[in-house]
Amino acid sequence: MSQESMIFEKRIAIKFVLVVLSCVFVSGDAEVRCIESEREALLNFKNGLIDKSGHLSSWRSNECCAWHGIECSNTTGHVIALKCDNFGLQGEFRSSLVELHHLNSLELSGIDFGGIPIPEFIGSMKQLQHLSLYDSNFSGVVPQQLGNLTNLRSLALGWNSFETVPPELGNLTNLRSLDLSENYLRIVPPQLWNLTNLRSLDLSFNSLVIVPPQLGNLTNLRLLNLSANDFGGTSIPEFIGSMKQLQHLSLQYSNFSGVIPPQFGNLTNLRSLDLSFNSLTSMSLSIHGFVLESLQILNLSGNQFNGSIPDLRPFPSLTDLDLSENNFTGPIPLSLGQLSELKLLDLTHNSLEGLVSESHFIKLDKLTELHLSFNPLLHLDIAPDWTPFQLSRIYLAECDVGPYFPKWIRSQRNLSSLDLTSANIRDEVPIWLWNTSSLLDFLFISDNQISGTIPNLSSTSILYMDLSYNQFSGPIPLFPATTYEIQLSGNMFSGSISSICETHHDQLETLRLSNNLLEGQVPNCWEKMPELYSINLANNKFSGEIPGSLVELQNLRALQMHGNNLSGELPYSLRHCHRLIIIDVGGNKLTGEVPTWIGQLHNMLILNLRGNKLHGSIPYQICNLTFIQILDLSINNFSSIIPDCFNNFTVLSSKYIQNPDFDEYLFGLVDLMNENKHSGYSSFQWKGKESEYWNNVERLKLIDFSSNRLTGNIPKSFSTMRGLISLNLSRNSLTGYIILDIGNMEVLDAFDLSHNQLSGKIPTSLAKINTLGFLDLSNNDLSGKIPTGTQLQSFNASAYAGNDGLCGDPLPKCPEDILRPSTTNSKGNMNEKDNVFSFMQEVGISMGFGFIFGFWGVIGSFIWKKSWRIAFFNLLDAVGDWFYVRIVVFVSKWRRN
Repeated sequence: MSQESMIFEKRIAIKFVLVVLSCVFVSGDAEVRCIESEREALLNFKNGLIDKSGHLSSWRSNECCAWHGIECSNTTGHVIALKCDNFGLQGEFRSSLVELHHLNSLELSGIDFGGIPIPEFIGSMKQLQHLSLYDSNFSGVVPQQLGNLTNLRSLALGWNSFETVPPELGNLTNLRSLDLSENYLRIVPPQLWNLTNLRSLDLSFNSLVIVPPQLGNLTNLRLLNLSANDFGGTSIPEFIGSMKQLQHLSLQYSNFSGVIPPQFGNLTNLRSLDLSFNSLTSMSLSIHGFVLESLQILNLSGNQFNGSIPDLRPFPSLTDLDLSENNFTGPIPLSLGQLSELKLLDLTHNSLEGLVSESHFIKLDKLTELHLSFNPLLHLDIAPDWTPFQLSRIYLAECDVGPYFPKWIRSQRNLSSLDLTSANIRDEVPIWLWNTSSLLDFLFISDNQISGTIPNLSSTSILYMDLSYNQFSGPIPLFPATTYEIQLSGNMFSGSISSICETHHDQLETLRLSNNLLEGQVPNCWEKMPELYSINLANNKFSGEIPGSLVELQNLRALQMHGNNLSGELPYSLRHCHRLIIIDVGGNKLTGEVPTWIGQLHNMLILNLRGNKLHGSIPYQICNLTFIQILDLSINNFSSIIPDCFNNFTVLSSKYIQNPDFDEYLFGLVDLMNENKHSGYSSFQWKGKESEYWNNVERLKLIDFSSNRLTGNIPKSFSTMRGLISLNLSRNSLTGYIILDIGNMEVLDAFDLSHNQLSGKIPTSLAKINTLGFLDLSNNDLSGKIPTGTQLQSFNASAYAGNDGLCGDPLPKCPEDILRPSTTNSKGNMNEKDNVFSFMQEVGISMGFGFIFGFWGVIGSFIWKKSWRIAFFNLLDAVGDWFYVRIVVFVSKWRRN
């Protein structure tokens, strides 16, 4: 071949390649057209859904391949993926999706399908490789037709309500990932243990009671999650140690006990191990056998490990170490300072002690989170200029950090969270604290003795602040508009709080300013804080009326304003705050009557109107507060009778909580009221004394109507409150009897009816209440014998004083008791068989003998002596004649006159 012909052929070849490449590029740039039949199928599916959030708003154009969540093939234009997971959609699962014959990925997580079973037609979509129906509100039985989807590589059915799984799922031999978490599964069919290609298996949050040994067949697993089941306190199965490919193992909250199996030392590829919140007791023997050099995350929190923290240097790759909530004692080992990869160290809630210095962190230059809280015997002594790491979170609550504010914190430029609660700091707040880090959003330094003033914080990034129970003074500062929580209770802040009106706090949820020296009127700008759910302004010097703008707070749960000088009536607008759990406005100067609309606040748990100037009657509508636990109307001017409707109080009627929705707002109550001094609660009359409640107030069940002018009888419906712990009706004008079935209140601990006008006997059923710890029935008109019982005789006589008709132990004996025979011998002179008679028995015996001797002494004499008998009857005749003559003479004179 000539050279010219060769050159010509090369040119032809180059042109051909360029033409092919241009065609490829043109076809690649060409727009993929939507196939009409598939577009119609998708629209049909959409029409079965309710889309309030507009998630599918793009599903309108003719080109379905451009729709949100739709993926098409670049070559054929067929729909190959539908990823429509969204938590705002709901509706029906339409069968039109079957028309998508090339669909290999279907993800519908978070769509609410109304609790129906998974439609069986989905089993005909055999081309599927990925199916996700996670958290889609399906229930019942997983259909066996899913076993037809033999091409599936991932299947996610977690967070639904399935009770059983069909054995046909064992046919999915290509499956790599299976998620059955958060269902109601008690058993797993054995066919699932044939899925030897599984890499990830999640059975967490179910009701499994055993770990099947066949699980060990899944030797290719990289991830195994059995968390939040109940394995009945059994030991962790040893066979898990043979699953050598495992990289992530989670067995938390599964009720395992005993020791960590030494076979876990075979899991040399393990990167994360979570055994938290079980009942494991020992790790000292097995942990030294570990050679888990790849382990990065170790979580053993919430167990029962005791003794000292073991040497963890066999885990040089650890990045996260959580040993919190155990029983570890002794000092923190210096060996922890050798874990150079460590980023998180959590040792909170143990019993560690000793000195913590720079030596404990010598190589921890990558550490970002330090959690040592709730180890009160730990003392941190770190040099002020020491800067080995840049922490983002520092939690040292209830550690001994003081007496001075730790200066080494000043160097932490990445700090986002700082908790020095109860850290024994007795110092003035440093100015640099407020500018330590531009990222600081969580600042808790309460329960110390920190003094000083607070500058303008409006330009900071603080979202959560708790400075409660220190010695801060000065005015309330300005806060960032983005703040969620402000807690300044228990200080010496003074002046007005009108400054809170200068900023629109769209996100503020908690405002607690109680126990300060604040004064002036309560601001009337609550519309600027629409998300508030807790307001605590108690124990200050506020005056004026309760503002009506509280109506703007539709999420308000707790309104605490007790111990001020507030006047006026309860604002009518409060009736719209339907989520209110707590109204505590006791210890003010409020006037007017208890409004009838109070009965519309059906979620109310605590209503405290104690110590005001309210008058009128107690409205019947108050019994609509069916979930009430504390009702205190004491020290007012209420009159009239007590309404007899307390059988409506469902929580107080039982020793147990019966409200099905109670948990939802009980958690809110615990959050509001059970944070020790941070929330601060009111005082109640408890066992005759004023008692303050700071925590556990959600356990108190109390009714107090004392110190009013109430009249009439004690309502019979009181006896239905079987869960009531304290009842105080003292210092009123109640009449009638104590209700006979008062003993039905079987958990009553404090009972006060003193200073009324009650009469009759003390019911015998009262003696059956064995929980009674305080009783006062004094100053009434009660009578009769005090019923015999262990409790009633144990009280001091003052509990019954002022009832002249009462008798019996502990008061003087009743008369009938005095006349009864003694049950004891006199000085031992008479043996136990001698008969000892009472006074009344002796009188009876004497009368008997007197009758016998007197009667038969006269009659017998007449029988035996005839002359005596004749003389006696002659005397009777003479006496009779004398009376006859006297009567005749008297009658004759009377007639003549």
